Parts: sequence; C-alpha cells; structure tokens
Amino acid sequence: MYLKRYRNSNVRDALRVAREELGAEALVLSRELVPVRGWRGWIGHREIELTVGAERRPSADRHAQADERDAPQSAAEALTARLVAGGLDRALAREIASDLPASGRRGATLHSLSGALASRLSELAVDDDEFARVEVFVGPPGVGKTTTIAKIAAQARARRGPRLALIAADGFRIGAVEQLRMYADIIGAPFTVARTAGDLADALSAGRRQTTLVDTAGRPVSDTSTRELFRLIAGRRDVRTHLVLAADTSVSTARRIFDAYEEARPSRLVLTKLDEAGSLSPLVGLLRDRQLPISYLGTGQRVPEDLNRATAQLLAASVLGEPKAVTHLHS
Repeated sequence: MYLKRYRNSNVRDALRVAREELGAEALVLSRELVPVRGWRGWIGHREIELTVGAERRPSADRHAQADERDAPQSAAEALTARLVAGGLDRALAREIASDLPASGRRGATLHSLSGALASRLSELAVDDDEFARVEVFVGPPGVGKTTTIAKIAAQARARRGPRLALIAADGFRIGAVEQLRMYADIIGAPFTVARTAGDLADALSAGRRQTTLVDTAGRPVSDTSTRELFRLIAGRRDVRTHLVLAADTSVSTARRIFDAYEEARPSRLVLTKLDEAGSLSPLVGLLRDRQLPISYLGTGQRVPEDLNRATAQLLAASVLGEPKAVTHLHS
C-alpha cells in the first residue's frame, strides 16, 4: 500500500487534496493535530495531518498533471487557511497569498509574509512626522492618552527637537492631571490645565508658537462637556486629532469607539498596549475598513521608550505578533 501525509487547516480540505491525487478510494489511516510549519507553528498554532493510503502509487503523468493543475491554487488556499487560523482577516489573508509568487506559497517564510503584509498595510501608516500646531488626543478611559503624550514630548526633547507644550484638558481626573504635570516638570515643558472647553480655547489662543499636545478626559461622549470640547477642536484648522485605541480592544467595541468619537473628527489613530494584545490581527480588518491613518504604536509603559512612529513594516510585525521586530524610535 502506498502511504502519504497531507496537512491542512481542516480534515475536509486535507482529504479533498488527498483524493484528488490518490483517487476516490484513498483511505484515511490516521489523523493527528500537529504544529503548523513555519512562523505560526512557533507561536502555538496547529493543523490537521492525515496519513492516507492507496492501493498503488499514482502514476508520474497523473501526479504531474495534478500538480500542474492544482498545486498553485491549493498552495494559495492552504496559505490562506494558515493565515486565517493565525487570526488574520480572511480577505487580507487571500490578498497576501495572491501577492506571493506561486513558488513561494508553500513554506512561506516570516520574511516573505511580512513583506507582502507591509505592502497591503502601507496605506494605513502615516507618511509624515511633522507636528501640527495643536495635537489633541481623545479616546475612552484607560487607553493610555496621558502616557502617549508624555512619550511624544520626551522623545522630542531627547532628539533636541522642539520643546512641546502640554495641556491637561481634564476637569475630572486629578491623578491624570498631576501625572502630566510631573512629566512636564521632568522635561521642562510648559504646562497648562484647562478645566473647561472655554479654558482650552483661551489656552490655545494664548499666542504660543510651539506645538501643543492636549490630553483630554476619557468621559462619555454623550457628556455635555465632552461634546463642547469636540465642537471646539473640530472647528479649528490648526488642530489635528488622534483617536487613541488599545490594541487589545475587541472588534465590536472598537467599532463602537470609532462611531462614538466621530464628532471629534479624528484624522489619526494611535494604537496602544500592543505588548498586552500580542497581535493586531483581530483588528486589522476594521482598521482597513475605517482607513484612519495610524500615527503611533505604543508597546508598553516605559517613558519615552515604548512608543514608535507607525510604519508599514512595524504594522506588519505587529499583526504577525512579532513584538521583537518593533524597535524603539529613539534607539
């Protein structure tokens, strides 16, 4: 009896390929769950391996014809299934598989997958690093707005760039205000507290020439003071607003956050807590759908180390769950 092993993400597809090659009478002799070949196997993902038997080995002609007809398509399907099993959005997984040459789909390397993914995500990465006159950061509580602002200001100071002014537009979180005040003192940045939207308007009109980073309260978007703040920042031409979102947010919750903060008219997205999420793959479909350019990636709590300007390569590494590939900007 001729024996051969077949791997796939599920029994049905593995058996289909086996019977196309060995004939309809091929028998499954064993079934086993084994580590996926390549980078997904390294992080614990598994697939089905079938040992299939046939009375005789398929003829060379038939084998060659089957390979010529089915191999490219089967390889693309198998790669797509592997990427989906790893948590990637199916549409994006198909695009990546089609981007790779047929000869590179079987046993695709982390390097080739990362390159194909980066090309698909390039439209999500901000391609400029110039500050706007006013940079405002909005988002739900606990996503890391205050820490993100501190990192940006500290990195600019470390690079001997412009000294950024900091405003705590928060009349509710005393701890957050004092935390930002402490960072401002450490790096020697001008600091202002704006308890109301009117206070913020006065602070922004005070004639400062340097870029100003504005931290906002994580209050409900239905709150009157929050809506006043959103109207203020949406009406100014010198303001660029960043929506801050934790990378470990569920897709359904992230969708609601995007919708809730629409009134603030964010033109950038900051993704934080990548170290806690492990991978961006669950969110990547929604991020591509919303098309909000990503400005920064936060990878931890250290100030100023754990913050990076978003690039297509870093986004690809984050989606593939390769935190070691996300290097620090200042290093």
